[in-house]
Amino acid sequence: MGRQFGHLTRMRHVITYSLSPFEQRAFPHYFSKGIPNVLRRMRASALRVVPPFVAAYLIYTWGTQEFEKSRRKNPADYENDM
Repeated sequence: MGRQFGHLTRMRHVITYSLSPFEQRAFPHYFSKGIPNVLRRMRASALRVVPPFVAAYLIYTWGTQEFEKSRRKNPADYENDM
């Protein structure tokens, strides 16, 4: 069986290149290009994302306040109860 796994057949005219995992850089340009790119994308999409969240927050707070108001009794209804 003189051949090892991975070298079972001989392919002609095929060139393969590989890079050792020890020579690869895990996070190339992470701080110089990655973080500024994230900030640019956030700035570009802020006008599409922020207004719906603000509207939802305002509607939620308004609904909560109205609910709390509706749970209270009106003191004017009980002025002459003696």
